[in-house]
Amino acid sequence: MSNPKAAPLFWAGPLRYLRWSSRERPAFFWSVVVGAMGPAMMVVVPPARRALGYEKREFIPMTYPIPTGPRKQVSGYDD
Repeated sequence: MSNPKAAPLFWAGPLRYLRWSSRERPAFFWSVVVGAMGPAMMVVVPPARRALGYEKREFIPMTYPIPTGPRKQVSGYDD
């Protein structure tokens, strides 16, 4: 004698629970769906980008290149 309005238990019937939660608590349901897509995208996106022709960009230099050769002497505007 179970209550038909009671929330179903996840482990008793996962599909029934997902159907119930998508109707009764959509914010929780979709936040779990979007959150589960993150780890899946870490596996799927890099090979897909390579297949579409995207390449890794060059790293931004962290230092200014020092010119080779002697430095010019500054003249004028003495401080």
